[in-house]
Order: sequence, then C-alpha cells, then structure tokens
Amino acid sequence: MCGICGELRFDGRSPNLGTVHRMMERLERRGPDHAGSHSDGPLAMGHRRLSIIDLSAHANQPMVDQDLDLAIVFNGTIYNYPELREELIALGYHFFSHGDTEVILKAYQAWGEACVERLHGMFAFAVWDSDRQRLFVARDRMGIKPLYYRYADGCFRFASTSQALIAAGGVSSDLDSVALHHLFSLHAVVPAPRTVLRGVRKLDPGHYLVIEADGRWRKQRYWTLEARRPDRSMDETEWTEAIHGALMEAVRRRIEISDVPVGVLLSGGLDSSLLVALLAEAGVKDLLTFSVGFEDQPEEKGSEFEYSDPVAERYATRHHKYRIPNSEVLNRLPEAVDNMTEPMFGQDAVAFYLLAEQVSKSVKVVQSGQGADEVFAGYFWYPRMVEAPGEPLERFRAHYFDRDHDEYLEMVGPAYRGLDYTGAKIGRRLRQPGADEFIDQVLRLDVTTLIVDDPVKRVDNMTMAWGLEARVPFLDHKLVELAAQMPPEYKLGGGGKQVLKRIARGRLPDAVIDRPKGYFPVPALKYVRGPFLEFMRDILDSRACRERGLYRRAYVEKLLDAPESHHTRILGSKLWHLALLEYWLQRNVG
Repeated sequence: MCGICGELRFDGRSPNLGTVHRMMERLERRGPDHAGSHSDGPLAMGHRRLSIIDLSAHANQPMVDQDLDLAIVFNGTIYNYPELREELIALGYHFFSHGDTEVILKAYQAWGEACVERLHGMFAFAVWDSDRQRLFVARDRMGIKPLYYRYADGCFRFASTSQALIAAGGVSSDLDSVALHHLFSLHAVVPAPRTVLRGVRKLDPGHYLVIEADGRWRKQRYWTLEARRPDRSMDETEWTEAIHGALMEAVRRRIEISDVPVGVLLSGGLDSSLLVALLAEAGVKDLLTFSVGFEDQPEEKGSEFEYSDPVAERYATRHHKYRIPNSEVLNRLPEAVDNMTEPMFGQDAVAFYLLAEQVSKSVKVVQSGQGADEVFAGYFWYPRMVEAPGEPLERFRAHYFDRDHDEYLEMVGPAYRGLDYTGAKIGRRLRQPGADEFIDQVLRLDVTTLIVDDPVKRVDNMTMAWGLEARVPFLDHKLVELAAQMPPEYKLGGGGKQVLKRIARGRLPDAVIDRPKGYFPVPALKYVRGPFLEFMRDILDSRACRERGLYRRAYVEKLLDAPESHHTRILGSKLWHLALLEYWLQRNVG
C-alpha cells in the first residue's frame, strides 16, 4: 500500500520535478517507508512506499525495468502475483525482485492493456511505456484503491489523493454543481469521474486510461458485473457451500500475501466476527484483533464490546480494546477531515481514523468487514425497496436519497441550483442491462458505484493516514461475481445476509448472528448537541461559509434551530452533512 503521483506533459515542456515532489510530500503518510521519483522525457512520477511484500530495496518504487523500457508506480496488493510470476517465468521473463510490483510490469509487457484482466487484487498504478511514449493508468474492479487526475494546461497529472493534486497547483476551487447534487442526495457519494471540485476527476473502478505523449487519451472499461442467475440452478445449501468456499479463499489470500503480520478490525458485527472465525479455520494462530468504543449517549451505546469480546475469547485472539472520549473525537476531527480525499458524511470516519492510529502501532495490515452489507443485502432499506410499488428509480429514491430534489433546491444558493442530476444518474444505472430483478439492479448499483465512496474510500483514507493497509475480503471480485448470481431471497432472508448467517452458525455466538444490524457507533455525531453542535454552528456561521454562498441561510438556520429533528432516510444528521462539506472545503481548498 502506497501513495503514487505523476505528471505527463504534452506541450513540449519538461515535467516539473518540484511539482511531483510537492505531491509526494502530501502522500507521505500513505507511504512512510521510502520515497522515490523517476523522470523520462515528458514524464515524471513519484512514489511513497509502505513496505508489506518484498521488504527489500529491490521492491522500491518507482520501479524501472531498463531491459523493457518500462517504469511503474503502484499502490495496492495483487493476491495472485505468485501464480502470475510463475506463468511469466515460463514465458521467458526474468525477475530482479520478489514482490507484486514487478509482476505488473512484466504482465503489461506480455499481455498489454489486457494485463488488468489477469490481476486479482486491489490496485491503482501507472506504467510508463518509454518505447511507445505512452502512459497506462488502471484502477481495480471494486475501486478499493483511489486514483485522482487532472487533465489541463498541457499536462496530465495523477495522484492517490485530491490533496496531492491540489498541492501541485492550478486546481480551481470552483465547485461542480452536478457532483454537489450527488453528494447531498447519496450521503457523500459522488460517482466517478466527478468530484466536488471541477478541476479534479477520479478514474472509474474497473477502468483504465491510455494517455499518449501528444495529449490524445482514451478510457476503457475492462470489467462489468453481471447479476443474472447461472445456467445450472442451485439450492440454498449449494449456494451456502459455494459462498463459504469463495469467502474462505478470499480470506486466505489476504492473510498469505504479506511479509508482515496481519490483524482484524473486530467491530462486534457479523461480518468482522466471521472473518475472525474463518481465519481461525484457515489455521491462523495468535491472531491480533482490535476494537474501538466511544462514550454512550442516552439513546445509544457508544461501543459494541459486548459482542466483540465473546468472539475474541472464543478464538483466543490477542485482543486490543480502545475507549475514546468525546473530547478526543472533537479534538482530532480536524486531522480526520484533512485525510479525507473527498468529503465523507459517514459518522464513523473519525472512528476509523482513531482506531487506525492505535492499530498501526501493532501491525501494518488488517482485514476488515466492509462490503458484506452491500454484497449480501444487509441494510434495512433493501427489503423496503423490494416491497415498495412503482418504478425502480422511485422505489430506490424513496428509501435511500438523503434529500429530495425540492429540498436540495431549498438548501443551496442560486449559483448551485439545477436539474435533478442524481435522479437521472441513478435511473440510468438501474436500467443498465445485466440484472435479472429489481433488487439485483440495486445491489449491483451499490457494489459497483455507491460502495466505492462509502465505505470503501473511508476505510482506505482513514487507515492509510497511519500507514495501515486495510484488506476487504468481502469485496474480492470473484466472491462479488458469485454473490451477484445468487437468488436474492438467500441474501434478504433472515433479516438480511442470510447466507452469511448460515455460514456463521456454530462458528460464532448466536447473539452476534441474531443481533440487529449495527453500525460503527459514534453517538456524539449522530445526536448533535453540546460541544459538537457549537462546533458545527461555528463552521456554518463562519465568514468563509457565508461568502461561499453555497447554502441558503434560511435552510441553515432551520437545521440549527432543531438539529436533532432533521435526519436522512438512513438516519444521518443533515446538519452534519452541511458542516462537514464546508469544513472540508475550508481545510483543503480555502
């Protein structure tokens, strides 16, 4: 896991190494173990390394293969690299390192752009083909690794974070009105390629870019998720066995492909608890597990230790628990916001940030349960959508959108009003061919589009801020493809995630399996009061906020007058949404 950046010029000027180094400085926390840069003609690239596979200097980046005239910067992990390495050796390629980075280089030389179809893992990388004077940039199927870019002013720049691109200079602070509509409708999700800043774009998951030295470029999709029943019908027992096998393989790969210890973020929910059980089943001994809790509020407990403790005891893990006071949450919130590559409304972002800080003192790699709810239909709104009448978009909108279009128009200033961009976008995505039923359309949308920004981006940003790599077995693309074919009743049954509950039965305490769906609780940010309310009030009353003109004051005052009365359909604080975006802009843009 690392931070990558680069600049390709097509205006006849040499790349600015100072610009690349400024981007590298902003990526330091993602890769504290090594810094390197490389330039060749119109191209310069930089890298910050977090050493996990092949800890030697041979695996430092940018990695240059003089024989092939190729150079690469790479962020991520390729779980099938040992098999690919053997295949490439059989084709006559020779290796000077032992990790996955060089495998990508040789794979590109052997199979060209189709190399990405052979990679099993999470990745964002850029390969400079010196012979062809061409840059090849790719992102993994699930969007687990980020890749931002800017194409303007005679050059193409890319980086692992938007902050690195901003540090390079020339990025307009103008807001993208379409992206804002998505942000406030889909609880901070802005589907690629847009971001809230007009001058910053992000590469879509499952896509690659080819940029020529003369400025010509093209984008290509290389992966599509099909949500159709298989030719051979299977009963629930067969599906359970198939999912169990695929999940075990995903867990096994993510523990074996590492030259450093791997732990688990144990929240107390079904998903992370099941990972602990399967790791024990795979023979892992002396497993490290980590849990975090916060102060209670009258309406809600601030920890799930009552569920995580029995799991840790059953499997005799080396368990670490951290209790974070509310004062620490508020004091450290600015740091968490500084490490958000885009605004994040999820109340558990700061929880992940503070947990990752502690975990990074013990391990460099953790497995985490994100993705299970989207892949296996664990959220409460899925059955409500299924039962609702009407067209697909209206069924989805009624149970998911944070704000209807009319409320959005009430919220924003005149410069940011427009059409119902989000309704149009989601309607198109739901109508795409390749899904048998309405709920298949919804889950495909969630897995391929929505989850990328929440929670996948949140986990990456908050862990990588501490040089900690998070691996997400439930988003193994082979497992995702298999689950997409499964009849939805095997997911929706039993209150959601029925197939996972069947796998967990006998492996986990019944109390963990049968409990209501939980969330990473940070009650102080959900029930807005006291110092947290004053913090948000100060942001929204600030001169910068008023001069930006993004929000209509009448709407802001309505929320401030009754902060606990205005929640989204999925129980988020609308006031927190407004304050978080404004605070992110103040911290990162100005």
